[in-house]
Amino acid sequence: MSIREPAVAGRFYQASPLGLHQQLNTWLSAAPDTSDPPRALIVPHAGYMFSGKVAASAYKQLKRTGSRYRRVILIGPSHHFAFDGCALPADHFFATPLGQLKIDLQGVEKLSQLDDIGLSDRIHELEHCLEVQLPFLQSCLSDFTLLPILTSRISPVRLAEIIGPLWQDDTLLIISSDLSHDHPYADAQDIDHRTLRVIEKFDPSLTPQQACGSTGINTLLLLAKQRGYHLKQVEYKNSGDMDAGDKERVVGYVSYLVSATTETGPE
Repeated sequence: MSIREPAVAGRFYQASPLGLHQQLNTWLSAAPDTSDPPRALIVPHAGYMFSGKVAASAYKQLKRTGSRYRRVILIGPSHHFAFDGCALPADHFFATPLGQLKIDLQGVEKLSQLDDIGLSDRIHELEHCLEVQLPFLQSCLSDFTLLPILTSRISPVRLAEIIGPLWQDDTLLIISSDLSHDHPYADAQDIDHRTLRVIEKFDPSLTPQQACGSTGINTLLLLAKQRGYHLKQVEYKNSGDMDAGDKERVVGYVSYLVSATTETGPE
């Protein structure tokens, strides 16, 4: 049984199991705002010192309903490799300092038959955008399998066709994405707030300049609109809001909940 070992533990988040557990417990201990089970989340993927609290503000909504999910589809952009389609891992487990997560081998086998999907542990080996979500999932959910998908050159329409049949009632969809990169603080806020308005209109037209995980977000917007789901922004910040943040070149972060009822819909 092959295992993908952590690539960014000790850099993007704590490598100490005890320290990581304590940090996540602190962030996730606040009571969820709703008992309605989310169908999907959009969460950032920077180092925890920058975006961890923004991600936690969405993940804590899973605390009451985490036992309902049997599979997590986790989608993010490949930062190290460009290729046609999407990449799934051949590994059987993904590991973090908190333990191992089982890969959805049946899902991998099914999707790997498609021309748009390839198997590559090399593409997944150093990628951080999916890995940083795993400790949150381990802290909020119970018994589930993971279907980790890295995107490159694939249209949101095609990706929606691929994952739509798999996004069932017992499946949670997680989209990993940051927003704008390397703009001065005020400019970044302006760009990001325009991006958020596009997201909240369910307009699947985002570009990588607006959100590095634009393919995943656009895919989610297509599927959520088709199903009549509702979207709620949980928190927005950028790296300049942090104590050690450089306000000359900031990265934007947002978290959203997607649900099937209006309880977590727009105000």
